[in-house]
Amino acid sequence: MTSGTVSIKTLLLPLCTWLVAAGSALAAGTPGHWDIGLYGNAFGSREYQVWVPADYEDTRPLPLLLVLHGCVTGPNLMGEASGFNDVADTEGFIVVYPRQNVTSNPARCWNWQLPVNQARGSGEASILAGIVDAVKAGYSVDARRVYVTGISAGGAMTSIMLACYSDVFAAGAIHAGGMYKGATTISGSAYALVAGSIYSPDSNGRLAWQCAGSPSPRPLPVLVFHGTADATVNPVNGQQAVRQFLQTNDLADDGLDNDSVKYVPTSTVHAQVPGGRAYTVDTYVYGGRTLAQHYVVQGMGHAWSGSQSGLPFTDPKGPDATLITWLFLKGNQR
Repeated sequence: MTSGTVSIKTLLLPLCTWLVAAGSALAAGTPGHWDIGLYGNAFGSREYQVWVPADYEDTRPLPLLLVLHGCVTGPNLMGEASGFNDVADTEGFIVVYPRQNVTSNPARCWNWQLPVNQARGSGEASILAGIVDAVKAGYSVDARRVYVTGISAGGAMTSIMLACYSDVFAAGAIHAGGMYKGATTISGSAYALVAGSIYSPDSNGRLAWQCAGSPSPRPLPVLVFHGTADATVNPVNGQQAVRQFLQTNDLADDGLDNDSVKYVPTSTVHAQVPGGRAYTVDTYVYGGRTLAQHYVVQGMGHAWSGSQSGLPFTDPKGPDATLITWLFLKGNQR
């Protein structure tokens, strides 16, 4: 294990490279635009919005990113807060934003704590998977490069999608969320938000590995973002999510619980946003591949890090979670 302090210039060199590319990528061409869809199955229906990126051509398969909003928000606000649509226009990927129904949850939270939604082919997880399938059928999508991310309740739901549909997603990112099955009751979810899950990340790691039905030997890379001052979702939930998915990857590596993938970072970096927040990045590498990264942002509350939108639940002083997320995800494929 190594640790140290590096300059923000060194750590963010890939982001600087992206910004240079972004300045010249959006020349004259077809602008990005919204499409609206509706998907339903036996467990209900949900609206969704698709951001079709600039210069989209149905002859060129693109990556797909499923983005799950938090409570009291929706696709438009999530798109604006995260800025994923702008990145998609430059990088060339499709973004899908499902909308939680107010009839399913008055605060529009994804119901991640209910067992019906924590299983493959069941509940909200099945609806979200169906939305992904619908978009894959309606647009030119590279099925090897399908990703999922979300914040808060959407972050917890991201853990479910990664666990139960590991054959669909190549990687994922959990922002201010929690591990798979961090709670299985309403009261349990309230406790988890305040103090972390009562369940073992190692035990839940096995449950996550089993949820797909036919566990794959392919590891599943996961990025976790959390602020140390998050008073809505205790930061311990981020730690539990990292450990849970490392345990899932330990099993996915060879089918054995033998600590081949360890809960010990191979590197730790301390960095500082100029004029903004300090943060730490723990990276877990196995077999030459990054299986997990854990960003801990000092002093940040329950927010999307680095957003310049000015919307609630965003923090412009943190590192740019949107670019960091995409650059982490894009390097992975099934």
